[in-house]
Amino acid sequence: MSVKNTLFSRTPLLAGDNAEAKRAEIRHYFHATCDRYESLFEVLTGDEAYYKKPIALRHPLIFYLGHTATFFINKFILAGLIEQRINPRFESMFAVGVDEMSWDDLNDAHYDWPTPAEVRTYRREMREVVDRVIATTPLTLPVGWPHPFWVVLMGIEHERIHLETSSVLIRQHDLRFVKPHPAWMPCRQSGVASQNDLVTITAGSVSVGKPFDDSVYGWDNEYGNHKAELPAFQASRHLVSNQEFLAFVEAGSYADDSLWEEEGLHWRQFARAQHPTFWIRRDADWHLRLMCEEVPMPWDWPVETNYHEAKAFCNWKARATGRRVRLPSEDEWYRLYDISGLHDPANEAPTAANLHLDHWASSCPVTQFRHGDLYDVVGNVWQWTETPTYPFDHFAVHPIYDDFTTPTFDGRHNLIKGGSWISCGNEAVRASRYAFRRHFFQHAGFRYVVAEHAPAAPALGYESDRMLSEYSEFHYGEEYFGVANFPRALAQIAIKTMGNRPALKALDLGCATGRATFELARHFERVTGIDFSARFIGTGVKLAEQGVLRYTLVDEGELLLYKERTLAELGLDAVRHKVEFYQGDACNLKDIFTGYDLVLAANLIDRLYSPAKFLQSMHERINRGGLLLLASPYTWLEEYTPRADWVGGFKRDGESFTTLDGLKQILGAHFHLIEGPREVPFVIRETRRKYQHSLSEVTIWEKQ
Repeated sequence: MSVKNTLFSRTPLLAGDNAEAKRAEIRHYFHATCDRYESLFEVLTGDEAYYKKPIALRHPLIFYLGHTATFFINKFILAGLIEQRINPRFESMFAVGVDEMSWDDLNDAHYDWPTPAEVRTYRREMREVVDRVIATTPLTLPVGWPHPFWVVLMGIEHERIHLETSSVLIRQHDLRFVKPHPAWMPCRQSGVASQNDLVTITAGSVSVGKPFDDSVYGWDNEYGNHKAELPAFQASRHLVSNQEFLAFVEAGSYADDSLWEEEGLHWRQFARAQHPTFWIRRDADWHLRLMCEEVPMPWDWPVETNYHEAKAFCNWKARATGRRVRLPSEDEWYRLYDISGLHDPANEAPTAANLHLDHWASSCPVTQFRHGDLYDVVGNVWQWTETPTYPFDHFAVHPIYDDFTTPTFDGRHNLIKGGSWISCGNEAVRASRYAFRRHFFQHAGFRYVVAEHAPAAPALGYESDRMLSEYSEFHYGEEYFGVANFPRALAQIAIKTMGNRPALKALDLGCATGRATFELARHFERVTGIDFSARFIGTGVKLAEQGVLRYTLVDEGELLLYKERTLAELGLDAVRHKVEFYQGDACNLKDIFTGYDLVLAANLIDRLYSPAKFLQSMHERINRGGLLLLASPYTWLEEYTPRADWVGGFKRDGESFTTLDGLKQILGAHFHLIEGPREVPFVIRETRRKYQHSLSEVTIWEKQ
């Protein structure tokens, strides 16, 4: 076994009694992570490798070199840890586009990518900023969700996620774009695969979910609680090896439609898959693509597949054996973990698993690491489960990254468990919960189980995120107390004011769940909705794709109401092809969002960290003669906007200076006020007997 002399640092304990020692530990953790991440890109052969997409559904690798660095700056701005950006263009360009969401912009024509050298310079500048934040931000222990240092850990753990996902993209890159690297050497051990067999797992309970005061960093989906009682089942002793999977390939199973679930069959036909994606046929021999090289097939290594291939294998094995063979559920994986005597990686010794880069930069034989009666319960490759990701009871989102998980609660992302050879930091701990689209490839394989019971299916049919549900009702639900639907009312005001002006493109900025985006499409040829939160725009995307929205509302206490709305009943079904949604920062929009005849910004400016920056850029987005409609209750709060950046609502030179005064001052150079101010009421329902009734001041400005 090959063991590295220096262990890659583990995710730190965020408690203790020595704050300065913890500060130094976090600083080391940050720089070690950056060093390792940057070394990954050293396997690329030249600048061309940064600009060629490894696969069509991802950005080129230049994006990922920059993305994790700009993440620090964007989150630090949002958290108030810093006030100045390093490079606003980079921090917009590299902000989003990593999970094949429909709001990701993967059109290369929209990007003027910088050089790798420029991005490396940016990364050095980012390091200096983060170093300064770590050195100067007050640190008290323990560090919990509200603590400023939590955001520092968020950036570090985010980069560790991309260490792994970027390594997959490099593995999918053309071989001419990569080269072996001494820091990324694969395992050289392989042999004949052992015969796989089944191990009986006794009935038992699992309990998962972290308390919010846990002293180790976690992502939002790890918190809350979940318990389950499991009957006995059997699990394969080993991960499925390349050798075991070969029988499935040689049986012609990639051409046997009966073995594939409907979604998997569509993927297989679209991809024209005939074998695992990293397998390569050379004449009569099979080879395996590793990250930086191609090697003769190591038959005793775990096969790497997407969920669809793993599921089809289980169906094939079930048909061949007459037994109920399937993938394990998340709960069943936790049962395997708990009976195997495992624990999270220790600081002082290599893991007894192919995990955390402690051994190699590749998989290894499935017989290498024994965990009780099983092998590779953790490490080597991730293990696909039958379970679509879902929130535990008492789930909550973190305010600085409210869309880390919620966009994946769509029934389309299945959990993978156990980690791979490159899973580090949070990825390597028992509590971690990562999920990917079922057709995605990671360093992921599977083991199978035989069970008489079906895996428990989490309830995913209705949106249960309380804030999102309240906004869904606000946008698409009932009207209360005779107050007209607010987004619809604003869209109608905008359309009426447009008169005979050109109506080709409109922008709904801060679109939330998207009702005004659809309403504007009654008049405009194309409408773009942009919101900072992927949680919100996911609702608009779902409606545009499916035409139906389901969500729950609190009635009283724990009692819920189940609601359903369709575009058809709102008279909007005919315009859904005219809308598009993107995630974006209103204070730092990409350059492509320009040329609009109307920009609507509803209840937005008093929730921005820099409203003046937003307002000062609007003339660059709007065509001459086009309109800007602003609506806001002017509820200025320092938790959203630093006091020095309020547009109005304070005393200046002893006199009241209103937000309207501020708007006139900022917009006056490029716009003139043509309508308003006028007040438009809105009502947000919280429970059956509790509502927010507010007034929003509306002004309409024409670009000169």
